[in-house]
Amino acid sequence: MEFADLIRISRCERVMLHRPHQPVLDGTLCITGHHLIVSAHGDEPQELWLLHSNVDCVERRQQGMTGGTLWLKCKDLRILQLDIIGADQFNKVANTLEDLIRVEVPQLQYPFFYRAMYPVMEDGWSTFLPESEFSRLVQPGDDWRISYVNKDYKVCASYPSAVVVPRNIEDSELAAIASFRQSGRFPVLAYRHQANAVLMRSGQPLITANGRRCKEDERLLNSVLAREKRGYIIDTRTQNLAQSAKLRGGGYEPELHYPNWRRVHKPIDRHHVLLDSLTKLMDGVNDTSSGTDKWLSRLEGSNWMNNIKETLNCACLVAQCLDQEGASVLVHDTEGLDSTLQVTSLAQIILNPDCRTVRGFEALIEREWVQAGHPFATRHARSCYTTSTQRSPRAHSPTFLLFLDCVHQIHSQFSCSFEFAESFLVMLFHHSYSSQFGTFLGNNDGERRALGCHERTTSLWSYVNRPEMLPRYLNPMYEPNQRVIWPSVAPMSLQLWSAVYLAWVVEQGAVEAAWGVGRELRERDASLRSKVARLRRQLQDLEREALEAGILSVPSPTEVEFARLSVAKARTMSVHPPPKRKEIYKYSAPWTLYSMNWSVRPDKRFRLAVGSFVEEYNNKVQIVQLDEDTSEFVVRSTFDHPYPTTKIMWIPDSKGIYPDLLATSGDYLRVWQQGADGDTRMACLLNNVR
Repeated sequence: MEFADLIRISRCERVMLHRPHQPVLDGTLCITGHHLIVSAHGDEPQELWLLHSNVDCVERRQQGMTGGTLWLKCKDLRILQLDIIGADQFNKVANTLEDLIRVEVPQLQYPFFYRAMYPVMEDGWSTFLPESEFSRLVQPGDDWRISYVNKDYKVCASYPSAVVVPRNIEDSELAAIASFRQSGRFPVLAYRHQANAVLMRSGQPLITANGRRCKEDERLLNSVLAREKRGYIIDTRTQNLAQSAKLRGGGYEPELHYPNWRRVHKPIDRHHVLLDSLTKLMDGVNDTSSGTDKWLSRLEGSNWMNNIKETLNCACLVAQCLDQEGASVLVHDTEGLDSTLQVTSLAQIILNPDCRTVRGFEALIEREWVQAGHPFATRHARSCYTTSTQRSPRAHSPTFLLFLDCVHQIHSQFSCSFEFAESFLVMLFHHSYSSQFGTFLGNNDGERRALGCHERTTSLWSYVNRPEMLPRYLNPMYEPNQRVIWPSVAPMSLQLWSAVYLAWVVEQGAVEAAWGVGRELRERDASLRSKVARLRRQLQDLEREALEAGILSVPSPTEVEFARLSVAKARTMSVHPPPKRKEIYKYSAPWTLYSMNWSVRPDKRFRLAVGSFVEEYNNKVQIVQLDEDTSEFVVRSTFDHPYPTTKIMWIPDSKGIYPDLLATSGDYLRVWQQGADGDTRMACLLNNVR
């Protein structure tokens, strides 16, 4: 099939475009294989570029031979209106768009044709490889291992090639368990909260009405539990649904065969119900003529907020079992592709502060959604504007949107605990439905490998993590919070996500302006901190001059503190820099690398760089350290150094966290210290007798 066979008309003049919060655009309509483009007439360059994959449905309202209006209802919940003159042009445009939005051949999707117009500094396809992510879960010598039983995707089509399983379970046993679990989704490790408290996910057991059992499955689950410990099986179906599933070949774990596991039913609406719920919600949102009572009634009738409440409630229960009881948890629904992934992901956000950072949340999306086999291509093929006759309720579902909404609820209650802003979640919603990137293509990792997504498309993470892009998604109020956060699920604590559902109905400019003010305040704070550091250095210079002139005779406290350094400790401060790897950290002239200090941290999987220094010819020093969370070198601070330097080296402090910079020049020894606040200051001035 060729796009030329579907495009009946590629250009149409005198088109009027009506779009939310924008003036009417009078211009030319162009249709390509992937985009609908409307360009304005006149001097002001205004354009609309709309991917065909973003259009959920096309509604016609023809007005005889004069033309008509096309309503384009999009998956990002936007509604566009196109006024076209002439019946022939109108029908050709409508037929063309209706055919193009139904193109579902994966190889014809836009990500395979898109070419990045910017240098790709980081390949997002290799950023969150399963092996690197699982290394956080598996420690040498523990009870878990990485298995490649699914390397050819034959044991479980929706699982990645590598999974984490108990060490004492052989691959042959995993294959037997896969035949006993729905869609081959045998229990795998999702998260380790404590030494003996783990979170797992799977599909339902295929018990059937005959009471089928699998001893390998029983052995796997029982081997997870520590001695005299009990675990919880959280089934997100009602007890009646789980019971009736036996008649269809499914079922649940009987207590007789799993005596150390307690089964708890926490019902969450099935994925095929969510699309109707979202449809009712958006019908109410788009009815701007309704009064308050009618709006509130329609909001309640959609049941969308209740779905959020029940999903968060289940996730909190899982987090409570792991954190407060130290018990292991297995979560599953029927297939383990929808509500299971929602619950395991949200539980990790509640428990693990790393998942509240940008990189950590990206890794969570990759690990628990993309690689775990959520069928994005199927679920997002249609959205809430598609008529009931055109949608497949068993296939299409806004499961991922509901998850993002739940994250938004936690984010709104703990605004300072997340490194990313609300705009980051909105961006993920948009790209999950329609994107130029290949991250959300296909239904599972096997399909993406077969399509060659890693080689032929660009990853969303390559785009988002660019230095010029990432700041727009950062939260200016972020303060790292290492504690567990417990969101409220009370109805009055939940709020409609206006940035998504009301974005095209209610102007969001005030909210965006508020975030802009927050970023400006954060930048001003950083600028003032830099100014304070500069004034401190000037004060230290004045103190030095006063000491040299004899005006001051009492040594500063910093000098006294430095004198307490023991000889034994000083002997351990030698620096042994390894060869610099250019692919890890790049710098260009006129910077000169002076020293790099490496230390081995036994509790980390990589060698941690305490720090490296580069000095510029114009008397500036730049401090670079390896970030433990991202495993990348980042610039910690840059400061003026107005003295001719002969040598730079590290002196680690007692904890090995905030190092001192030792700079020698002439007859004096100057010690520069980087504090916990990130500021760098001269700590003391000593005579250099070497």
